[in-house]
Amino acid sequence: MAYIIKGETGDWELVIGLEVHCQVISNAKLFSGASATFGAEPNHNVAFLDAGMPGMLPVINEKCIEQAVRTGLGLKAKINEYSVFARKNYFYADLPLGYQISQFDKPIVGEGTMILDLEDGATKEVGIERLHMEIDAGKSQHDQHPTKSLIDLNRAGVCLMEIVSMPDMTSPEEAGAYLRKLRSIVRYLETCDGNMDEGSMRCDVNVSVRKVGEEGLRTRTETKNVNSVRFVMQAIEAEAARQVEVYEDGGEIVQETRLFDPSKGETRSMRSKEHAHDYRYFPDPDLLPLVLPEGFVENIRKTLPELPDEKKDRFINELGLSPYDASVLVAEKEKADYFEEVAKGRDTKLAANWVITNLFAVLNKQGVSIQNSPVSAANLGKLVELISNDTISGRIAKDVFEIMVETGGDPEKIVEEKGLKQITDTGAIEAAIDEIMAANQDKVEEIRGGKDKMLGWFVGQVMKATQGKANPGVVNKLLRDKIMS
Repeated sequence: MAYIIKGETGDWELVIGLEVHCQVISNAKLFSGASATFGAEPNHNVAFLDAGMPGMLPVINEKCIEQAVRTGLGLKAKINEYSVFARKNYFYADLPLGYQISQFDKPIVGEGTMILDLEDGATKEVGIERLHMEIDAGKSQHDQHPTKSLIDLNRAGVCLMEIVSMPDMTSPEEAGAYLRKLRSIVRYLETCDGNMDEGSMRCDVNVSVRKVGEEGLRTRTETKNVNSVRFVMQAIEAEAARQVEVYEDGGEIVQETRLFDPSKGETRSMRSKEHAHDYRYFPDPDLLPLVLPEGFVENIRKTLPELPDEKKDRFINELGLSPYDASVLVAEKEKADYFEEVAKGRDTKLAANWVITNLFAVLNKQGVSIQNSPVSAANLGKLVELISNDTISGRIAKDVFEIMVETGGDPEKIVEEKGLKQITDTGAIEAAIDEIMAANQDKVEEIRGGKDKMLGWFVGQVMKATQGKANPGVVNKLLRDKIMS
C-alpha cells in the first residue's frame, strides 16, 4: 500500500534510499593487523596506522576483500575485478589520518538487486547501486567527562562495506523490510553480524518527497547513523512530515545532513550536505589499484550458502509451505535450520505451524533467541510426530508443550509418565458415548430433530469423560453413527 502524506495543497509521496554500513567479519582491520573484535577496552585495538602515526603504510587484508566479494555475489551484483581505493579528505578528532580510505568512482561491487517480502504478501525489487569498501573512524565520547570529549580508536581502521540502494523505496515499511532482508543476507553469508546495537550495522537514510504524480526527484536530506530498524522507520516518517510542512509553508528543502532524536521523534540539522568535491577524493598513493586474480570470484561463488530467497523457494516448492510461512522461517538462518530439523521426515506444514505459532510465541514472551530456545528442535520434532501418528491429540499436545517449555523435557517421556496417550480404542470411546447418551436422551432427540449444533456438546462431554484423551475424529464419527442410527 502506498504511503501518502495528506497536505493542504495535495497529496505527497516518499522517495527513499538507504546507505547501510556493515562492519566486515574479520579478525583484523582492513589495512592494519590490529584486532577488529568488538568490546575491548578503549584504545586497546589500535595499530600505529590507525592512530595516524607518520610513515605507516597500509597493507590490505585479503579476508576483507573476500567478504566484500561474497556479499556482492549474495546481492546478485556485478563484481568489478578492477577497483581503486581513494582518500576521502576531512578533519575530525576521531579520524587521526585526516582522511578516510574509501572507494569513489571505481568500487569493488556494482549494481545488484534485492527482493523484499512485504507484510501484505507482495514482493518488491529494490536496486543496489554499489557496494564499496572503506575504513571506519574512531568513536567520540562526549558524556564521559564534564569538560572534555574522549576519543576511542578501537573502531578506527575497521573494514566497512557501504551498501547503497537505489531510491526505489516509497514507505517506512519498505525501508524496514529492506534493512531486515539485507541483515538476513549478510548473516547467512557470515560477512557481517548485523548487530545494529553494537554499531556493526548502521544506516544513513536519504529522504525526499514529491507531489503524487510528479516526475523527477526533489532535494533530499540524509539522516546519519540510525542504529535500529524501528528508528529508521520513525526517522523516515518524521523527516517526510517535516519536508511536507516546509513545502506547504512555501519554503524549500536544503540538501543537508541531519540527525534523528528518538526521544523527541524528530530530525534536526547537523551540517550542510557535502558534495564529492568537498572531500577532494583522489586515488590513495600508498595503495595500488585492486585487481582480483583469475578465478578469485568464481572460487568464492562456489562456497556461497543457500540464501534466503533460494531457501524460501525450496520451502514452498519442495516442502509445501505457504509463501508467508516460508518467509517467516527463512528470515533468520538459525530459525530456518531449527525448522528443518523439526520437519525432517515429518509433516512439514504441521511442523511449520508449531514453530511459528507456538515456539515463536514462547521465545517472544521470554525475550530469548532461537539459539536459547527452552525446547530443542529434536524434542519439538518428536512432539509433531506424536500428533501425526495419533499418539496424542492437538489439545493434549499443547499441555505437553507447556511442560516441555518449563522443563526442556522429552515429549515421549512426558506422555508416557503422565498417561496422556490418545484413546483410539473404539470400544472404550463407545462405552463413554453410550453412557452420556443414556443420561441425555432429550438432547439426543434434539439432534435427531435437526439441531446439529448440539453434537458439539456431546463431543465435549465425551472428551471430558476421557480426560481429553479420546481421538476427536473418532468421537465425532461414532457419535453421528450412534445418534442418527
